[in-house]
Amino acid sequence: MHEPAIPVASDPQTAPAVEAAGIHKRFGSTRALRGVDLSLQHGRCLGLVGRNGAGKSTLVSILSGIYPPDAGEVRLDGQPAPSLGDIAAWRARIATVFQHSMVVPSLTVAENVFLGRQPRRGPGLVDWRRMREQTRQVMADWGFDVNADTACGNLTVEQRQVVEITRALAAGTRCLLLDEPTAALERGAARRLFNRIRQLQAQGVAILYISHHLEEVFEICTNVAVLRDGELVLTAPLAEVTKDDLVTAMVGEKGINAERPGVTAPAPGGPAGARDGHRGQGGRVLSVEGVTFASPGVFLGNVSLTIRGGERVGVTGLRGSGASTLARIVAGAVAPDAGQVRLGDRVLRPGDRAGALRAGIGYIPEDRQAEGFVPLLSAAENISMTIVDRIARGGLIGPRRREVRAAPLARRLSLVSAGLGQPVRELSGGNQQKVTVARALASDPVLIVAITPTRGVDVASKELLLSELDRITTETGASLLLASDELDDLVVCDRVVVLVRGEIFTEFTEPPFDREALIAAAEGLGAT
Repeated sequence: MHEPAIPVASDPQTAPAVEAAGIHKRFGSTRALRGVDLSLQHGRCLGLVGRNGAGKSTLVSILSGIYPPDAGEVRLDGQPAPSLGDIAAWRARIATVFQHSMVVPSLTVAENVFLGRQPRRGPGLVDWRRMREQTRQVMADWGFDVNADTACGNLTVEQRQVVEITRALAAGTRCLLLDEPTAALERGAARRLFNRIRQLQAQGVAILYISHHLEEVFEICTNVAVLRDGELVLTAPLAEVTKDDLVTAMVGEKGINAERPGVTAPAPGGPAGARDGHRGQGGRVLSVEGVTFASPGVFLGNVSLTIRGGERVGVTGLRGSGASTLARIVAGAVAPDAGQVRLGDRVLRPGDRAGALRAGIGYIPEDRQAEGFVPLLSAAENISMTIVDRIARGGLIGPRRREVRAAPLARRLSLVSAGLGQPVRELSGGNQQKVTVARALASDPVLIVAITPTRGVDVASKELLLSELDRITTETGASLLLASDELDDLVVCDRVVVLVRGEIFTEFTEPPFDREALIAAAEGLGAT
């Protein structure tokens, strides 16, 4: 059950904190926004959802003073928005907290909170004491607890987020745009963020909450707005809509699967193969034997795991549990301190990603920006990167040959682009992830290692990617190791292993998996 919405604090202001009236925006031939009307009241939390490319980022950029609209008007507290050059006026009215931290790691918390507007005690002299005292006071006023003198480079992701929110509040902002705020947070930190949002909301702060996770929207927001193809297609109190209503609004009346003939999303109870009892009956494909690893914030202690032919195994736990590190070790992206990984009868060389690829391991990394693709290369070049040795002729590969091999995967994953020759850096985040997945599948792997494969993509693309992993493993008999702290990803798995502080805590072997039991196990609260 969702927690009941808190009472909205009374506020003397009747004008919306932020209002978009008839906003249009075009980039070249692309119409990013088409006549968007949106308003957010003080003391409310409005969820903004939509598929990748729907216009969310463009709208946020316009509401925060980064882009000017081509037509229409932005009003803040009932007044026309300041000119784009008046940064201080924007900061005092509205602020955006992005999913990627914008703090300066080498500066202290206080220095980041007052960055660009330090209190002075004379010409050219910063009043450091007053800056620290004011930071502590703002933290105390809003119920935050981060040391003002700590260097931000030493903070957790959650604490850096608190610093960014504090910076906005210290500038007088009473309207926050939170862009995918839980993307880098483990579950406990996300729960604390939700509590902070409720506190801010109770004190009259207006919050626009942008997320791909509809469950979060239902939990924390009071109202919801849906963008599709640059148009606002739905606004409603959340009490009046269902998750299915939102999905339908996001993808259109046809529904998700009707747009993709031949692709069926995994059933709520898990993939068909998991239910019929025939999956995972082949020989042992993967053996992880006594793997140990230690680095700041991550520990694995003597972990052993096996996966049989065609079996799909999920590994989950809180951030820092070691789940993603275990997957990276199997993929050859990280070398363990001890233990070994076998693919069939072959012992893989530790930390040898190229060797793991040659052995038959496809890899979908957690951080697509760092490991998933080469941004300046085309979609076709990225997708075919893992099969260069198969398609080269005389050491050369023509663009046509690349596109012929990349096109079927691009079609299967519904890649949206101006063509396979378009640089990947120009694609939306969801389509960049599709390129990353296609690259992993192009080599026809024996084992697919995927780490949070749906992170940062919309709900329709999420179902599509999971459906493709379901389909490819069913049709080819490939095995899957899927490490994710997003429970929806685990629907394609036949069993799920839960890690707590680097050790296997328990295992779920009978899909459908109970969500509450999975969450409890990840917290180390009880074994099944």
